[in-house]
Amino acid sequence: MKPFLTFILATLLAATAHADSLQTLDAFLREVSSGRAGFTQVVTSPPRSGETRPRTKTSSGRFEFLRPDRFRFEYARPFPQTIVADGQTLWLHDVDLNQVTARSQKAVLGSTPAALVAAGGNLQSLTSAFDLKAAPDADGLQWVEARPKATDGQLRQVRVGLRGRQLAVLDIEDGLGQRSVITFTDWQSGPGLNAADFRFVPPPGADVIRP
Repeated sequence: MKPFLTFILATLLAATAHADSLQTLDAFLREVSSGRAGFTQVVTSPPRSGETRPRTKTSSGRFEFLRPDRFRFEYARPFPQTIVADGQTLWLHDVDLNQVTARSQKAVLGSTPAALVAAGGNLQSLTSAFDLKAAPDADGLQWVEARPKATDGQLRQVRVGLRGRQLAVLDIEDGLGQRSVITFTDWQSGPGLNAADFRFVPPPGADVIRP
């Protein structure tokens, strides 16, 4: 095949692959109403003054969600912590401090990575908060870039990595240069969750803070 024709063919195939990643995200939002997975999160922070290397912190646990707008991150290592969205309230439980922070879910989740996972409906449901762009396939995954439309938040960009109808990676960058990569494993679609599974009751004696 002539070089020019090869270039044209490669360009067309790349464009098709990029478009397919948006279609895959749309299908994930429309067809996968609930899910459960293990996760590992690696947070990389820019080096402080006098440091030569970035600082990293690794944590792991279990994740589950139910559309619309319910999810749970259960951190097991290195410190136990629970984050639950029950549809109305976002709860954060620090087990070691026996402290619970409760915030209005609607007020804090509009342009966050969690909205990309737990939002209901379809791709259109995200466009009020995010500019979405298909990105080249890499590492065996299809990728979508999401940038928040609001310019006053801390989030800079989220890259969503998909393996078919499964969420594989969330690659999150904030405005201070911190990067958080959440990798999901042992994915289960439709594990039979219901709203009661996301009900959170502060444990006895916990200090409950409502900012």
